[in-house]
Amino acid sequence: MHAYLNHVPAVVLRLDRNPFHHGTLGAVRSLGRKGVEVHAVVEAGGGPMGRSRYLRAVHPGPVGGLDPEAPEALLECLTDVSERIGRPAVLIAMDDLSAIAVSRVAPTLRERFRIPHQPDNLPARVADKAELSRLCARWEIPHPETVIPASGAEAAEAAWRLGLPVIAKWSRPWLLPTGADGLRSTMLVHTTAEARRLYERSAEAGSRLLLQRFLPAGADTDWFFHGAFAGGGRPLLAGSGRKELSWPVRTGLTAVGRWLPDPAVEEAGLRLAERLGYQGILDLDFRRDESGCFRLVDFNPRPGAQFRLFTDSSGLDVVQAMYLDLTGQQVPQPSGGPGRVFVAENYALLARIRGGSMPRRPAAVPADPAGSAGASASSAPGADRGTAPKRAPKRAAERGRLETAWFAADDLLPFLAMLGALLGRGAGKGVRALRGVPEQGRRTALAVVRAPRQRGRNQPEAGSAGSASRPVPPGASAEPDELVTR
Repeated sequence: MHAYLNHVPAVVLRLDRNPFHHGTLGAVRSLGRKGVEVHAVVEAGGGPMGRSRYLRAVHPGPVGGLDPEAPEALLECLTDVSERIGRPAVLIAMDDLSAIAVSRVAPTLRERFRIPHQPDNLPARVADKAELSRLCARWEIPHPETVIPASGAEAAEAAWRLGLPVIAKWSRPWLLPTGADGLRSTMLVHTTAEARRLYERSAEAGSRLLLQRFLPAGADTDWFFHGAFAGGGRPLLAGSGRKELSWPVRTGLTAVGRWLPDPAVEEAGLRLAERLGYQGILDLDFRRDESGCFRLVDFNPRPGAQFRLFTDSSGLDVVQAMYLDLTGQQVPQPSGGPGRVFVAENYALLARIRGGSMPRRPAAVPADPAGSAGASASSAPGADRGTAPKRAPKRAAERGRLETAWFAADDLLPFLAMLGALLGRGAGKGVRALRGVPEQGRRTALAVVRAPRQRGRNQPEAGSAGSASRPVPPGASAEPDELVTR
């Protein structure tokens, strides 16, 4: 196992007001277990993450929130945090807003924090959905057909031409006003009149409207790519995975995911990073269309909430890889990892209650003895397409193939705090969701929380026979939180 020089502290930054963001907890645990002194700058006291034994301190975010177009408040906040820590620290942005704001104040923070070098306001450019559409066209990365209308009439015409229903997105969702009625980052538009009315609210939304061809969700359609990159887009650790279960069902974040090598997804991710000269961590979302083509639908310039899925056999993940690179240490060659499963217990529970099927037990994926310099494209393409082999006795080598977002035997308090919040603040929604659910379904859902591990019952995957036949359109947010009252 790689020996860390862990004398440099780390600060995880999350400005999105979501106390149930398990990715932030994953980053705290990942570095804390290596002996790194970890601090967090978050809203609302950190939520369950703030109970982690691996967290040295929680610091409040900018007073009065943050305007991403005027990040001076963040600069003042981070300067104060640096003064309290007393020495330079690695800074890890955990949400899009944080990544965009940090890139704008990074030159002023270089003496206080070690930050990936992102030139030319790169996080804002790739998170801007209009700019992403142009980059994909320029570099021949498959992307859903997209129109950026210049008038209400053009919006109505584009919606008709693309084929109703269509997906409507705001180019810069981080600029959406809080609590604006009917303004969501992603929406399904059913009529040309809807498209016209939505365009007329562009000034209120703060950015341009995009209309995209709707790609139906179903079994084996939603994939993602995670990677950590050194300067110039050189991969340190990267891989592709499939979303087995999501919350909201078939539309939202990953409730259950599996690390599966796919050359098309990995090639697209690596090519984008290289062309951009990307340094740091990225999280890309893909959807497979009716022809089998993977189309890039989102670019997140930070770790995805399920980043711990991509952990090799020695425990290396993308957050650790970036920490090592920014502190001048050698990043070990990744070895093994494909086949791992990630479960976000709270979202898996909610998705299971609402009718999502738990994925079937995967076929064994052999370890890669030679390791991988970046993405695991050398592994067999298309492995684990839902086959259900005979159950074999669990071997010691197979332990650690499952990564749970909240439960950890060495750090129980965040899990207990999340469970208490789920049963408390979510009680009303849980009671409503459970009405009409068969008793067996309730027992299965509760078992996901009590013992978060993969269960193979040969149940149909979402979108296959036995599940809902009508596809559900993409959700309103890449990071929904059903338990937070807004």
